[in-house]
Amino acid sequence: MHYQLTLDRAYPYHPKHSIALPVKLRLGEKVTTFEAHIETGASLCIFQRRLGEDLGIEVQAGLREQINTATGSFIAYGHQVTLSTLELDFEAYVYFAADENFNRNVLGRNGWLDRVKLGIIYYDRELYLTPYGSVEL
Repeated sequence: MHYQLTLDRAYPYHPKHSIALPVKLRLGEKVTTFEAHIETGASLCIFQRRLGEDLGIEVQAGLREQINTATGSFIAYGHQVTLSTLELDFEAYVYFAADENFNRNVLGRNGWLDRVKLGIIYYDRELYLTPYGSVEL
């Protein structure tokens, strides 16, 4: 049996690194842009503290969450923002690390992956993306 997906955005990624996308976060009139890695094992979207502060967010005023990983745990705080990747905009609850030295940005399952259809062709180093729930022709 064959299946067909219609995905309307293509993005080439570098083969020597994990798959990362340009990201834009917006809160009101404030915007910050950066790169974040796709992490299907991460349950949440987690970003550096300074990115929340760039938006004028008082990071520790958000919903406190202890994040557990294979290498340890850390605290992050959740806030609702507009998250954009490849010109797709979503209202999402994302988390900013409490630790100012946290230096990784990840797009996780809740807040990003649950809002898109994602295709990856590893050998071509191409990522394909469309909003989840979009009409396929």
